[in-house]
Amino acid sequence: MKKLLALLGVVVVLVVAGFGIHQVSGQSQKKESKTIVVGSQGSDFQIWQHIADSPEAKEAGLKIQVKEITDGVQLNKATADGSVDVNAFQSYSYFKAFNQQNKKNQLVNLGTTYLEPLGIYSEKIQSLDDLAEGATVAIANNPANTARGLLLLQEAGLITLSDDFGPLSGVEKVAENPKKLVFKQIDDTTGPRVLKSVDAVLISNTVALDGGLNVLEDSLFHEKVDQSTKNNVNILATAKDNEDNANFKKLVKLYHNKTIQKYIEKEFNGTKIEVVKPVSYLEN
Repeated sequence: MKKLLALLGVVVVLVVAGFGIHQVSGQSQKKESKTIVVGSQGSDFQIWQHIADSPEAKEAGLKIQVKEITDGVQLNKATADGSVDVNAFQSYSYFKAFNQQNKKNQLVNLGTTYLEPLGIYSEKIQSLDDLAEGATVAIANNPANTARGLLLLQEAGLITLSDDFGPLSGVEKVAENPKKLVFKQIDDTTGPRVLKSVDAVLISNTVALDGGLNVLEDSLFHEKVDQSTKNNVNILATAKDNEDNANFKKLVKLYHNKTIQKYIEKEFNGTKIEVVKPVSYLEN
């Protein structure tokens, strides 16, 4: 009888142990197969939807769900609180501005994706030389893109910025404005819609594409890809707690897959210029 009870005890232990192993194994598989929620907007949403459905994502062992959030600040906040795992929409300067203004909801940069040149557009003039004195120029009203736009206007020879101009500086740092340009600050997603009401408008390429514009063909002047524009390189961002998440880091490599890049090149006529650089490139 004692031997029978002992044998039954061993069987129970083995069953429980087996169940425990199965449960742990199941939890491990569930953890590994977790769907990554990528938040994006505009043309980037289209790219990531393509990536999510691609054979390349399957080969990488990544399950991706793409969520569209059109407000950049809300998208960053959703990423910081975990509602979104990774976001793909912003330049490095926009990312830095968000972190500077949201000390308790810090994001980290997972890696670079591309640079889209910011362009100056107009329906009233054919050349920036034709810009009249007192002309109205529309620029973005968020700090990072305001600064980026002013730097482009300086590069175009229209204004001169003060020596202490920084990545979040605004129009108060315009030192010289020989044409007495009037700066109208707008929601940068409305750029194409205000073309008829201003003399010129600065439009980011994602917004330009949504409005049927090609920065390489339709702008009067646009950014060049060089060291001076590295803050404008787009990145993938996640919450600080996810900095070492291996699957999230795989998204960077997946984006730069040759087949994915061929799709992006063809679909967006070369306006999303691939940038393959380490995180340290932007930080230095």
